[in-house]
Amino acid sequence: MDPKNWTEKSEKKSYNSEMRKHYSASFKAKVVQEMLKEEKSVGQLSAEHGVSAKQLGRWKTIALENLPRLFEPETEKLQQEHEQKLTELYAEIGRLTTQLTWLKKKSGLNSESR
Repeated sequence: MDPKNWTEKSEKKSYNSEMRKHYSASFKAKVVQEMLKEEKSVGQLSAEHGVSAKQLGRWKTIALENLPRLFEPETEKLQQEHEQKLTELYAEIGRLTTQLTWLKKKSGLNSESR
């Protein structure tokens, strides 16, 4: 196991202090690629890299679930993000307009009564 690929971070617990390993994205990708080749068993890869088989399975699941996103055109992603932001902004404008109308009405500053 190459210690360059992980860092240890202690996570304090009330009765016990544990060391957790945090692996780099490139290390995870490399291990998942090896898993997908199916040249070695998950157990062998687990022992070779010092990562539990369960964790390797999680990494593989994450990789396979996100794989289709790699083939989406960037413009489509940007368009979806833009539309979502636009919807959020219009909703905020609606809320603020309603609040402003209510405040004007309650304060007696309603422009319609002048």
